[in-house]
Amino acid sequence: MILLRRKDRAITDIRQINEVLQAAKIVHLGMIDHDRPYVVPLNYGYEWQEEQLILYIHGAMSGRKIEVLKQNPHVFVEIDHYLGAIDGKEIPCKYSSAYASIMADGVAKLLTEPTEKIHGLNVLMRTQTNRDFAMTEEMVKMVQVIQINLFNLSAKQRLMPESN
Repeated sequence: MILLRRKDRAITDIRQINEVLQAAKIVHLGMIDHDRPYVVPLNYGYEWQEEQLILYIHGAMSGRKIEVLKQNPHVFVEIDHYLGAIDGKEIPCKYSSAYASIMADGVAKLLTEPTEKIHGLNVLMRTQTNRDFAMTEEMVKMVQVIQINLFNLSAKQRLMPESN
């Protein structure tokens, strides 16, 4: 875990981090395309392997995202869950948002083995739908599955004030 400037907003409990991961559903995947930033919003699945958070994403077998990841597998992820507006009443600077967020560095790996791809897609579908699906090797030939191992994770939240 990374130390945050606002320690009062830090989320360190794995159960709370899992709640954010279950609620959010979209990851913003940041990559570097040559010398330019490139960010893509994607559905994701997640699992913990020991204390390592792993995301799974998917997409077409080719395209900009795949080409960028082949050139540079180092990524940054941001996941946020919007909880609502905080009313500042008559003071514009007091307006804000209640939220929970997760950010981390990561290394992406394009999966090639059918069993790995099936596993990644099962994790993704379980995260997105709370259901299990039967997948075959034939089905996963048409899709690229990407595993992202995360590190330097930070998570924080700003809750709704009691009076809002």
